Amino acid sequence: MTLQKRIWDLIVLAIFVFAAAFVSAPWFAFRALKAAAQYEDVQAIGELVDFPAVRSGLTAQLVADAPAAKPEAPSIWRDPMGVFKKAVEPLAPPEPKVDRYLTVSGFNALTRGYPPGAAPTEPSSGEAFKRAIKGPHPTIVYWDPNRVRIAVGRPEARRKTTVFTFERRALFTWKLVHIRLPADERQG
Repeated sequence: MTLQKRIWDLIVLAIFVFAAAFVSAPWFAFRALKAAAQYEDVQAIGELVDFPAVRSGLTAQLVADAPAAKPEAPSIWRDPMGVFKKAVEPLAPPEPKVDRYLTVSGFNALTRGYPPGAAPTEPSSGEAFKRAIKGPHPTIVYWDPNRVRIAVGRPEARRKTTVFTFERRALFTWKLVHIRLPADERQG
């Protein structure tokens, strides 16, 4: 084999390694998020998650539908107590409870396929191996060069899936920007 042939083989190999690393980088970002949540690494979670984007996406999913037509404001002549109640009640509706999703335990439960607060305790090593074989396994449901969606099914109900959307920020840097909850957990 000549030196030129070996150099050409190394160039082709480097291109394949680069392409494989580029394609699999979002999968490794999801695995890193899952491991950081499991081991309670807050700094790593902070580097992997775009919290303002994820919070706004979850808030939009958890807000109950607004009524189609607002009722008429009470009149002091027809309903004096209604006017008093309207003056005392807060002006803005309370924020939905998205904080339970954005905690370390919330991310740990979501990446394992459970809703926050419903995940079982960490199993022993033998039980963890059985669960890893049994599933559910995260699957890539959408991939393009700048955005990837990874779905995680519920262990007890495979049709309910939580979808994590990662966005590319640099060549090999991916951040979580959206979490889509199963339909029965969404309010809106």
